[in-house]
Amino acid sequence: MELLKHISHKAMGAAYVGALVVSAPVALLAPTAPAMAQSSDVLNQAVRALRAITTLKADVTQTDRNGQSLEGELAWRNPGNIRFDYTEENMLVVSNGRTLSFVDYDVQQEQRWPIRNSPLGALLDPDRDLTQYGRVVPTNSPNVISIAVEDPERPEFPQITLIFVRKSSAPGGLELASWVSLDSQNTRTTIRLRNHRYGEAIPDSTFSYRRPGGSSRRPR
Repeated sequence: MELLKHISHKAMGAAYVGALVVSAPVALLAPTAPAMAQSSDVLNQAVRALRAITTLKADVTQTDRNGQSLEGELAWRNPGNIRFDYTEENMLVVSNGRTLSFVDYDVQQEQRWPIRNSPLGALLDPDRDLTQYGRVVPTNSPNVISIAVEDPERPEFPQITLIFVRKSSAPGGLELASWVSLDSQNTRTTIRLRNHRYGEAIPDSTFSYRRPGGSSRRPR
């Protein structure tokens, strides 16, 4: 996806060391009926956890496949609103629940996509059914849940893998720790969340923005 490629090209941070510990997909392991039933339970639990989030603020580290990183802040309000503010970059990523917008104030450009066509559609698109398009991926810890979401009938859409950690204080008992987007060109982008804050008020104005033109500085 051009959005993620463009952001990765602008990343100037130090190399970020870290990898998600994920093994082969369940679909390749020919799971038994009990395993399939257990996977369905896990998918339903993850869906409930995502839907249980009213608002979420978190610190973000975004890493491209070369290890370059961007730091920023996330504001998320269900249903479908999200905003990324990048600390050292003069740009924004914002969703109003229908459209995902990338705004670069340095070059005074804006790009927009239907949310369903973006990797974030797995999180934000109310029509995206994780139980239909998701599959559980085994991990090395019973407290870590990994779910790969992709539409086999639309291979041009990026795959996103959601990583949850079991946490009793998080909505639905699962905390979204990170996600990995992989597009059809095998361009990988990883988002890691930390310092989660749930339930804080996030006004409508958070998900609006000044259109490019005029000042070259991002509005605060």
